[in-house]
Amino acid sequence: MDLRHLRYFLAVAEEGHFGRAAQRLHIVQPALSMQIRALEEELGGALFVRTSRRVELTEAGTLLLAEAQRTLDQAEHARLTVQRAIRGETGRVRVGFAGNAVFSGKLMGDLRRFHQTYPDAELIVEEMAPKLQAEAILAGQLDVGYSPDHGLTRDDSLLCEQIGTWKFAVAMPASHPLAAQLQIKAHMLAGEPLVLYATDDKDETLLSLLRPRLGGDPHIAYRAANTLTVLTLAGAGLGLALVPEPVTQVTIPDLIYKTLDEPGFTAELMLTSRVAEGGGAVRAYLNLVRQDGMPGIG
Repeated sequence: MDLRHLRYFLAVAEEGHFGRAAQRLHIVQPALSMQIRALEEELGGALFVRTSRRVELTEAGTLLLAEAQRTLDQAEHARLTVQRAIRGETGRVRVGFAGNAVFSGKLMGDLRRFHQTYPDAELIVEEMAPKLQAEAILAGQLDVGYSPDHGLTRDDSLLCEQIGTWKFAVAMPASHPLAAQLQIKAHMLAGEPLVLYATDDKDETLLSLLRPRLGGDPHIAYRAANTLTVLTLAGAGLGLALVPEPVTQVTIPDLIYKTLDEPGFTAELMLTSRVAEGGGAVRAYLNLVRQDGMPGIG
């Protein structure tokens, strides 16, 4: 007994006539009669009392009527539920973030648009270091990660996409001698203690840009794990901090920001996800982020 047999049975029961039921089902009457007979043979008894003018349900047919309707309703519910999940309308997206994702407004904008588009999907958001994001995505504990590009080792099963790029700024105490400069050139940082973001691997991209302009390795005084710590160290006069421009929105007493005027010095925001993503809600989220475009310097 399959769903098609149940649909045919319901049509005959509701119409009380094989001809009208066949028209409703868009099949010929002999084919419908053959399917109902096959169903009766499978169940081992008659489902209808046939007269010259109409058909009526037997006791067995009356029992099947309620069960058939319930079964078809459940099948339709299952179909709609699965289709909604495939389209991303339901399900869960676990998002990790660090760095510019917040200060640039990119993360909030993406979360807002996704929630407006798919209000029944669940969003779980957690602050997490870049390397931990990659590990969590590989382990199936996270779906999407936003982080700066620190040149972390890539895995073939991870997809890393650039979704934002900004200039650097230099954070320093208002009393620092360089505070009088309108803009900062990289060579002005020679000999200055620097505060950089802590990563498990050194930020070779930024360091490779600094070395030729400083005439050697920069003096890295501190590496800090998060933005507020970086800015706190800079504000305390323990080093100059190189931060992406969106961070300059953060106001800290006696801390100022100067644009780093150097071509090619940019901070990237990366979106990390699985190459083979099976979740409908996650795919919908990623599609929305990609359609939104890339903010930053053009």
